[in-house]
Amino acid sequence: MKNLEYYAKLKYPFVLEQDEDGSYFIEYPDLPGCMTCGATIEEVLKLGDDAKKSWIVSALRDGDFVPEPKIAVDYPDNFKLRLPKTLYRQLSANASAEGVSMNQYCLYLLSGGVKGDVNNLRA
Repeated sequence: MKNLEYYAKLKYPFVLEQDEDGSYFIEYPDLPGCMTCGATIEEVLKLGDDAKKSWIVSALRDGDFVPEPKIAVDYPDNFKLRLPKTLYRQLSANASAEGVSMNQYCLYLLSGGVKGDVNNLRA
């Protein structure tokens, strides 16, 4: 039987957006109604992970179906990218101003640029 430990290891895709007031919103499309918000990217990512776990715990407790992520291909979770020094400096300054790591800031920027249904992306 699949339990929280099993589902917690799965990589559920999420949508991260910044609201007009500067706060951030995260949603897990594969887990209907699983969403939260936070003041910073770092906070909303942590709260999102907590919301995902709570959603799964509630579903398991109630005997509801817990869907697995729709993206079945196990893509690598990192890649190397060479940047001009001026771009790196600007990204670093922006990340620092937001109070997040460079990785988190770049993830936020990239996720905002990828539009459409992630399930229809070509491999």
